[in-house]
Amino acid sequence: MVFTAGSALLDAVVLSVVSQEGTYGYKITQDVRKIMEVSESTLYPVLRRLQKDNYLETYDMEYQGRNRRYYKITANGMILLDKYRREWLEFRNGVNEILLGEK
Repeated sequence: MVFTAGSALLDAVVLSVVSQEGTYGYKITQDVRKIMEVSESTLYPVLRRLQKDNYLETYDMEYQGRNRRYYKITANGMILLDKYRREWLEFRNGVNEILLGEK
């Protein structure tokens, strides 16, 4: 099992952050940056793609006189996030076997 550190990892982190609570784009960016370095110009296309693929849904609400777009994980998004979590555990267990010489 190979867990790629590319877009799948970023998708997994974004889905995990959004699954904690429906939240807006800037807060998602700040929360993801606690885990990995990512720019807003990288993150917003990921959010749009995950929405287009039916892993996230959005809704707008007014906040201090401005419209703010909020994101919420869908049932399909939870299925994908669970898949990523299982793959991460397999990856981590494989690394532990290598580092600790276990089999």
